[in-house]
Amino acid sequence: MRKGLFLLGAVSGFLAVAFGAFGAHALKSLVSVELIATFRLGVEYHFYHTFALIAVALAGHWLSSRLLDWAAYAFLAGIGLFSGSLYAYVLTGAKWLVFITPIGGVCFLLGWLLLAVALWRQRTQGLNA
Repeated sequence: MRKGLFLLGAVSGFLAVAFGAFGAHALKSLVSVELIATFRLGVEYHFYHTFALIAVALAGHWLSSRLLDWAAYAFLAGIGLFSGSLYAYVLTGAKWLVFITPIGGVCFLLGWLLLAVALWRQRTQGLNA
């Protein structure tokens, strides 16, 4: 297991809950319903990829591949760029931030691809436990 990644997953989970609570309670009187939905989308993807980080950390118990580390970095970058840009956009109104969001989406895709390749390589090398 990659304990550092597991810790990052735990911290990310804490932050996702905090942002979710903020979005559910504090934003109601500050922004439109559409912007609240945008914020919720950021929280939703933040949670999905928090679980992905934890899965990568646990996969380290069975797989020894640097691709797992790269998958985790991609997931972290995706959380920062995708969810972070949506959070910042809703809170600041700076529309240019939405151009960063797709880069975060690409990071998410890359993370899943790297995880899949790490698993495939392990399977094809006949090292599965």
